Amino acid sequence: MRRHLCLLWGLLLACVGGASAQTETLRIATGELPPYASSARADQGMSLHIVRQAFAKAGVQVEYVFLPWTRALVETRDGKWDATAAWGRNAERDKGFLVSDNVLTEQWQILYRSDRNFTWSSLQDLAGLRIGVVADYSYTPAFWRMVKDGTLRADVAPDDVSNLNKLLAGRVDVVPLDRNVACDLLGAKFTGEQARRVRAHPKLFVPDFTTHLMMSEKLPASAKRMEAFNRGLKALRQSGEYGKILQQQPCAADLAQALPGG
Repeated sequence: MRRHLCLLWGLLLACVGGASAQTETLRIATGELPPYASSARADQGMSLHIVRQAFAKAGVQVEYVFLPWTRALVETRDGKWDATAAWGRNAERDKGFLVSDNVLTEQWQILYRSDRNFTWSSLQDLAGLRIGVVADYSYTPAFWRMVKDGTLRADVAPDDVSNLNKLLAGRVDVVPLDRNVACDLLGAKFTGEQARRVRAHPKLFVPDFTTHLMMSEKLPASAKRMEAFNRGLKALRQSGEYGKILQQQPCAADLAQALPGG
C-alpha cells in the first residue's frame, strides 16, 4: 500500500510539474499611452489587452513592465525583456526586431482649434503652419522627409499633453494625434471648455497606422513565440472578442470621426 501511495504521489508531482512547465509567462516592456497602454486601467489598455488575450489563445501568460518608451525599446532590443508593445512601423527603429501582425490600427487625425477654419488634402497643404509633434513618433516617412528638407515646420514637444497645451495657447496651429488618445487626454487633463475648443479633421493623417508587438532577434525563443502570438491574434479576431475590445471609446471633445481611407 505504501509503495502504491508513493508511486501515486510521484505521478501527481510529475503532472503538476509538467503543467507548470507548459505555462510560460512573458515579460513585455511597454509605456503609458492611454487608452492603448495604461497602468491605471483595469485592462492595462486596449492594445495591451489584445496582446494578452492573443497570447492566452496560444497558452501563454504575460506580465507588463511600464517604462519610458525609449527605454522599453532599447532594453527589449538588447534582450532584457521578452517583447515590447505596441509600436507603429518604422524602418530604422524596427532593426533588430521581429515584428508581429497588426495588433490594432490607430486613427491619426489632425487637430486644430475650433476658432480656425482648417482643411487639407495633402501634406503640402500644411506648409507654413506650425505643426506640434513628438520627436520619437513615427507619423509617416513622407512627413519626416518634408520636415527635414524644410517644407514643413515641426515644433517639437516632449509629449502629447504639451502639444495640446501649445495648440490651445496658439503656439502651434495643428497637432497630428490619434483620435482615441486625444479623447482620453482631453477628458483627463483639460477642462470641458478647453476640450470643446479642439476639433479633428476627418481625413486620416496616416491612412494605415498599424501597431505591433516586437521581439528581439537576439533571443532564440523569439521566432516560435512570435508564431504563437500571430496564431493567437488570428484566433482572437475570428472569435469576435477582438471587435468588442475595439468598441468606440468615449470622447470629451467634439472630434470628428475619421473617414475610412482618409
